[in-house]
Amino acid sequence: MIDRRHFIATGLAMTGVSTLAAPAIAQSASSVIKPRYQPTKVQIKAPYGPGQLLILPRAHFLYYVTAPGEAMRYGVGVGRAGLEFQGSATIQAKRKWPDWRPTDEMIEREPKTYSKFAADESYRQPGGPGNPLGARALYLFKNGRDTYFRIHGTNAPRTIGLSVSNGCIRMLNAHVEDLYERVPIGTKVTVL
Repeated sequence: MIDRRHFIATGLAMTGVSTLAAPAIAQSASSVIKPRYQPTKVQIKAPYGPGQLLILPRAHFLYYVTAPGEAMRYGVGVGRAGLEFQGSATIQAKRKWPDWRPTDEMIEREPKTYSKFAADESYRQPGGPGNPLGARALYLFKNGRDTYFRIHGTNAPRTIGLSVSNGCIRMLNAHVEDLYERVPIGTKVTVL
């Protein structure tokens, strides 16, 4: 005989396959990174004002200053040695599911990896889950000029906490979606 508990558990298991699959996938990227790279409220001593971003590439952290002496800290992946951005910039553009094209320097450094882009100079990879820029991108400008450096999502969560990119700052898609909503165009970014 089937009791009420068995009936409910079986019913939930059968109907929950499609409704529980999406959250499980969304959580799987977060579970790949070390706990210290999860978003965390922290105290900071740096002299940066609320609304500013501070990035410490060697530590693999991005700080969004929320109040004097307080910030939300996110784990990030950063550029390989010699490819990282340093200094200050301003976010001058933001895109959801941006399209992407590697820079000419990237194509020159890794012609096999980017051969389809070298063969067709007008080709841009459409935005979507397979795009290297991930779910969101924040475009860094210095003195009104595009630096070609971005703070963006990633389809490779295992790279958070590593120095492996072509220079951009990578975040988990869920984390960059959160940051995207917090920072307006004109936000000051400092990379030390």
